This record gives sequence, structure tokens and C-alpha cells, in this order.
Amino acid sequence: MTRDGSDDGSGGRVAIERGSIEDVDAVAGLWIELAEGQRPHGTHLLAGPNRTAAADAVARAAVSGGLLVATARGPDRGDDDGDDLVGFVSFGREDGRYAQGVARGVVYNLYVRPAYRDRGVGSRLLERAEALLADGGADVVSLEAMAANTNARRFYERHGYALHRVELEKHLPGAGSDSN
Repeated sequence: MTRDGSDDGSGGRVAIERGSIEDVDAVAGLWIELAEGQRPHGTHLLAGPNRTAAADAVARAAVSGGLLVATARGPDRGDDDGDDLVGFVSFGREDGRYAQGVARGVVYNLYVRPAYRDRGVGSRLLERAEALLADGGADVVSLEAMAANTNARRFYERHGYALHRVELEKHLPGAGSDSN
């Protein structure tokens, strides 16, 4: 495994490495945290009921090489070996039902636990994913962020992302019970 470690600000190191099938359950748990954290920003995704679907998506990403994990290493972290999964990014090439003038890579999910934010972990995950997508022939990378999640939008803007397409949504009277 290729490791990209740097100091996490507390004397330990955070390694960025390819995710594997062994990481699926832990990353699915992080996906649940991600989905729960997006509820205040208006997502319609339900965290718990989607655990199996999230685990399946993570497994596909791991098998296809589209999963990177951030692991804190050092004393007082995580399990008995001192490691703790603190973030992940899943990504891949767009399937392409339609012919396009660019080869598009997609970042599907990027999450870093709150205690490890503002330490460069998310930036390192994103930059590694972008590099792997470029190595795989992608010309551009797209991703989505909730419109109300200004912190995420600012993070991506700092990394060179700009608005490309806008999704509009309208709630229909009497349709469904989800008020978000």
C-alpha cells in the first residue's frame, strides 16, 4: 500500500491509503456519520436505513480501486494496534450513458470525522483521489455538495471547484412526509 502520512496535530500521524474489503464496515459507519451530518443541510438520505446500500457501494469502490481511507496512527487511538479510521473518499469514472466531450471522474463521498477537520486530512484525501482519477484518464472531476452546506462548498471552492450544474427541487403539496 502506498502511504501518505503527515502529523495529525496531536503527535500521531494520519496515513492515506487504498481502502480494501476489510475496511467496508468501518467506512460504512463513517458514511452513516456523513449522512446524519447532512440532515441539517437538507439531505433526504436516511442514515441508518441505508447502511446496507452504503456498505455495498463502499465494497464496490474498494474492489474497483475507488476508495481511499485516512487512518490515524499512534498511541491512544482506536483499537489495540493504535489505529483509527478517521475519514474516507470514494470516487470513480462516470459511467457515461451519453457521449461527452470530456472524461469525467466523480467524487461520490468525502468525509472526515469532526475531530480531524482543519488538519489537512480532507485535502489530502481529495488530492489523492483527483490524482488517481487523472491517472485513469479523467479530464475533469465533479462532485456534489448540499446547497446549504457552506463549509463543504467553501472547502471545494478552495480546491478549485466551481459551479457547473444546478439541481432545483420543489416540494409538492401533500406528497410524501419528508419535510426536508
